[in-house]
Amino acid sequence: MDGTVLVADDDRTIRTVLTQALTRAGCKVHATASLMTLMRWVEEGKGDLVISDVMMPDGNGLEALPRIARERPGLPVIVISAQNTIMTAIQAAEADAYDYLPKPFDLPDLMKRAARALELKRRAQVVPKAVEPVRPETSDLPLVGRTAAMQALYRLVARVMNADLPVMIMGESGTGKSLIARAIHDFSDRRTLPFVVAQAADLAGADGPSSLVARVKGGSLVFDEVGDYDDETQGRIVRMLDALPDPAPRIMATTQVDLAALMEAGKFRQDLFYRLGGVTLAVPALRERVEDIPLLTEHFLTRCERDGLGLRRFSNDAMTLVRAYAWPGNVRQLENTVRRLVVTATEEEITRAEVEFVLGNQPAIEPLRAGGEGEKLSASIARHLRRYFDLHGGNLPPPGLYDRILAEMEAPLIEISLDATGGNQARCADLLGINRNTLRKKITDLDIQVTRRRKLM
Repeated sequence: MDGTVLVADDDRTIRTVLTQALTRAGCKVHATASLMTLMRWVEEGKGDLVISDVMMPDGNGLEALPRIARERPGLPVIVISAQNTIMTAIQAAEADAYDYLPKPFDLPDLMKRAARALELKRRAQVVPKAVEPVRPETSDLPLVGRTAAMQALYRLVARVMNADLPVMIMGESGTGKSLIARAIHDFSDRRTLPFVVAQAADLAGADGPSSLVARVKGGSLVFDEVGDYDDETQGRIVRMLDALPDPAPRIMATTQVDLAALMEAGKFRQDLFYRLGGVTLAVPALRERVEDIPLLTEHFLTRCERDGLGLRRFSNDAMTLVRAYAWPGNVRQLENTVRRLVVTATEEEITRAEVEFVLGNQPAIEPLRAGGEGEKLSASIARHLRRYFDLHGGNLPPPGLYDRILAEMEAPLIEISLDATGGNQARCADLLGINRNTLRKKITDLDIQVTRRRKLM
């Protein structure tokens, strides 16, 4: 690589790692913990690429993007952020960041993106527009997650929010399909127009479809759980879609059933299937992104505190049980459970016994542990990997997949092994069959948190 990179992050470790990696790659690097310093460098004409965190001590990196675009048109900015929500990904796209990566990021992947950005800058092909970040009134959507599945979903949402294509949102009940539809509308160019969610009953009668079109105008129209519509209702939708006025509304649909399977079984119209399936967004079940459960739980605890329900936290044993549960009702069930525990807990710390009482020792814990009766570990891994590829809607995942998948598997393996050995690193290293120094390095590199049960020795 050749060029000057401006790095802005309040984490000294990240600044050091990026400075060393970029310098070894042949770049000149200016690193700072201050957004003000970054903007001064930009205004002075320094830098061919900016790599910036979002939450800085003296400002917000996303809010600085339009100003950077005005001062230096064509200067690419890669946004890195620990704020792993759909809003961050969409706001980065709206503000025309060159790229967005969640923390913790994969360093080889970031280096490849930086190399591409510098090359495009050299060819003068990167010309960001100065667009102010969109800030809808409702900024507290519980679409939170740092797992690869959720980040892939965020990226796809950011790409399709202004595309003139219908969107099919698939996922189990409680995964947040309606929130995805609302986010697409709220961050799109249609955000000032009506957002209408239609049920099958709204299409009944001769004037049902025309009434819907009149209500939505040129906004967004969502057919809720379209897989449950009968054949007559499906036919009305087809005729309505074929006669949409100009400007036509954005069409979206949600479903918790496999429409392709229904179509093959003759229970869903083929013409409607292809009219609705311009882009398919698959929302993963909560059991398929277990690593997001603590993040979501903390989000709901914060919301409960803000709502005046009280300040609570989960004990380590309680959180272990929360992570082990299969959550058949997905994110909605998790939120309801957290709110109930906040209200009923006798102390500030929620205990495992209290979680067991609320969940009622339901058998849904077992499917998550086993992944299926007699299923081999390799089969379970293959199932999740296929799901990960499916989430990209026919596109390939971002480069660096090998290292990223290994890191996803390595971290929980080490965490569980440390728990099993009572935090004794010597015993854990022996169990894993690796050198103790290697284990120490992996704990640091993978940012494995030290707890009371897992103390560094």
